[in-house]
Amino acid sequence: MNFTIIHKDFNTAARCGLIRTGHGEIPTPVFMPVGTRASVKSVEPEELKAQQVHIILANTYHLFLKPGNDIMGMASGVHAFMNWEKPLLTDSGGYQVYSLSELRTITEEGVRFKSHLDGSMLHFTPENVIDTQRIIGSDIMMPLDECPPWPAEKSYVQKSGNMTVRWAERAKKRLSATKPLYGHNQLLFGITQGGTYADLRTENSKALVDMDFDGYSIGGLAVGEPAEEMYRMLELSHGVLPEQKPRYLMGVGTPENILNAIERGVDMFDCVIPTREARNGRVYTRTGHINLRSARFADDFTAIDEGFDNHVCRNYTKAYIRHLLNVGEILGLKLCTLHNISFFMWLTRTAREQILKGCFLEWKEDFLATFNAGKQS
Repeated sequence: MNFTIIHKDFNTAARCGLIRTGHGEIPTPVFMPVGTRASVKSVEPEELKAQQVHIILANTYHLFLKPGNDIMGMASGVHAFMNWEKPLLTDSGGYQVYSLSELRTITEEGVRFKSHLDGSMLHFTPENVIDTQRIIGSDIMMPLDECPPWPAEKSYVQKSGNMTVRWAERAKKRLSATKPLYGHNQLLFGITQGGTYADLRTENSKALVDMDFDGYSIGGLAVGEPAEEMYRMLELSHGVLPEQKPRYLMGVGTPENILNAIERGVDMFDCVIPTREARNGRVYTRTGHINLRSARFADDFTAIDEGFDNHVCRNYTKAYIRHLLNVGEILGLKLCTLHNISFFMWLTRTAREQILKGCFLEWKEDFLATFNAGKQS
């Protein structure tokens, strides 16, 4: 087994577990910082380790474009290329297929699209996406899928979901026909679709469960639907996906979304929020989020989150970081990024601790009440 459940919450579907990979163990629930191009923006791998980051995410589409498969192969994969010794997950590029809607054509064979870099025509298939991830050498791989927009007609979501299942079957066959290139095992997760149509998501999930993937990604959510609809689909998924396999909610998200998803049995998360919002000066604290570019912090010589034990809070003040941001110093972006990553790692680590203590639901409600009351633009 690649996944072991350590403890289950008594009052919710929350659980904590351990995923085993060739580059180490991943305690769950876990948040994965996004390193799309083999780099979490402005942060070195050693600094990620210092923030207790267990796994990061990179993107097959972007690495395929640059540096390209030849360079990745010569580098002996992404771990050696970026000097990251811990686990790494690669998305298949399916979300980029979704976001490049005006530059691509989807057929049964795969996806033809124009590179957003130089306009050249490219072709992704379930098979060559697996081949590329073999070259990248990620510990956890995703098959090519189509992420339908929200809202979308039920007939379209059904057609798309059925094709995603067929692509998943082809990806699994390709995985079986190839071998890892760098001496460590690679896991393959299935990606469930179905939008917010309960019957379609159930049907799609069951079809993928029958294929027996190493884990299951819950896709096609956090694309504009109301949060209540996302939670409804997570509750449905909890009853369909196998208990002894990890569950990964793709592209989520906010502290509230993460904790409510953990309550509904989700184990893994990724999102660009910690890094993207840091570049705009927004930082997350245990009592809400604040924008450090605000003039009211010009003479505030306290830490971002007083009493929070991380490198940024121990050594720098809001006033100093605001100054860096407002004069365009790169250090300001880096300090905000480090702080936000530290916060999101603390969030899922603390959720795990509360599950183990049997206090998750009470802690979650208390935390979110305080956090939401303190949000600032």
